[in-house]
Amino acid sequence: MNRINLITLGVRDISVSRKFYREGLGFETAATEDGPGIVFFNNKGTRLALYSLQELAEETGEKMEEAAQGFSGVTLAYNAKSAEEVDNVMKQAAEAGGRIVKEPEWVFWGGYSGYFKDPDGHLWEAAYAEFWEFDEQEMLIME
Repeated sequence: MNRINLITLGVRDISVSRKFYREGLGFETAATEDGPGIVFFNNKGTRLALYSLQELAEETGEKMEEAAQGFSGVTLAYNAKSAEEVDNVMKQAAEAGGRIVKEPEWVFWGGYSGYFKDPDGHLWEAAYAEFWEFDEQEMLIME
């Protein structure tokens, strides 16, 4: 087992989150109806899905109170090809209703990085490093 095919985010309002990701950030999906049961995005590489937080908690056996508590220790990342692209992603997220939690800055590991939260508080990092390389699927090559 050496791959991740799908990352599912539990969300409070699937229509609001679908709009944030589709219209705000430009993620592609065929889901257009209000209140779909689940939304799958056609990302390059790993896929992203949105699913009701309540239903996800029930499905996994977690208690809803535990599923919705504070910082989970998980972040998602968008790896950019320039510092300007990081700035653009952060601006796009803010304009779509996301909340900037850390403005982009040059960081200790040699990259340029900032963080925003989606409407449900899921943390995203937008980051760039001049030494990164990408494959034909736009996925970051990690060696």
